[in-house]
Amino acid sequence: MPQTLNVLLAQLSPRLRRTEANLENMEGLIAGHPGADLAVFPELFLSGYTTSGLEDLAVDPEGPEITRLAKAARDYSTAVIVGAPERFGGGHANSAFYIGRDGEAAGIYRKTHLFGSERGAFVRGDELLVVDLDGLRAGLMICFDVEFPEVARSLARAGVDLLVTISANMEPFERDHHVFAVARALENGLPHLYVNQIGPGEEFTFTGGTMAVSADGDLLAEAGPSEEVLSLKLELPAKSSVRPDYMGQTRPPLPVAGDVTPAPEGHRRG
Repeated sequence: MPQTLNVLLAQLSPRLRRTEANLENMEGLIAGHPGADLAVFPELFLSGYTTSGLEDLAVDPEGPEITRLAKAARDYSTAVIVGAPERFGGGHANSAFYIGRDGEAAGIYRKTHLFGSERGAFVRGDELLVVDLDGLRAGLMICFDVEFPEVARSLARAGVDLLVTISANMEPFERDHHVFAVARALENGLPHLYVNQIGPGEEFTFTGGTMAVSADGDLLAEAGPSEEVLSLKLELPAKSSVRPDYMGQTRPPLPVAGDVTPAPEGHRRG
C-alpha cells in the first residue's frame, strides 16, 4: 500500500568544529516540525566539513551525540539521517547515521567514494546500506558517491523505494550534482532526496542545490541560494508511469570490441 512520508530537507551551514551548536540546531529543528517522519541533514553536519583534527570531532555510534539525536527522534517520532565523522577501523570514517523514529540507531553508511583530501583522512567504506523507513526501503549515498551511476544502480537492484544523498558539494561543481541528482532518479525510476550544505566553510564554499526529485526526474522541491529547510510529502513507493522499466531491461556487462588498448597517460582525464 502507498505510504505518505513527511520529509524535512535541511540545507544548512554547520558551525565548524562546534558539535554542540550543531546538535542544538538539529534538536530545535526536529522539535519545531513534530509532524515530520524523516529529517535529513548534510554530509559531516555534526562537525562541519573538515578533513583535519578529526580525533577531536569524531563520534561513536553509542556516544552522547548520537544518544541525544536518538532521544529527539524518539520524542518527536522523526527518523533522522545526518553526516558525522565516526571513529572506525582504527581511524575515522565519513559516515551517515540513520536513527529510526523509535530512537534506535538503525544503520551507519560509510562513504565508499572519497573525494580529494578525504582519501588521506578517512577510512573508505566497503559496502552500501539500505535502511528501513516504516516498511519502506531507502538507499543512502554521500556526496561523491552520487557521481558514480553504479552506486545508485546497486541500491536500485537491491529493491529500494527511495534514494537519499547527503552532501557537502562545493564550487565549482554545483551543476555536476544538479545533473547527477536528477539522473540517478530518472535512470533508476526512483525518487531521490538530495541535501547539501550551503555557504562558506573551512576550505570550500558549498553550493546548496538541495532538492527532491521524482521518479520521472521532476523537481518536487528545490532550495534557494541560502539556508532553507524544505518540507514536503512523498507518496511511496513511486514509479514512473511513462518511462520503461530500466531495471527489467539491464544486461550483464558486455564485451568491448575494437581498439581496447588503454589510452596514453596524457590523454586520460583526472
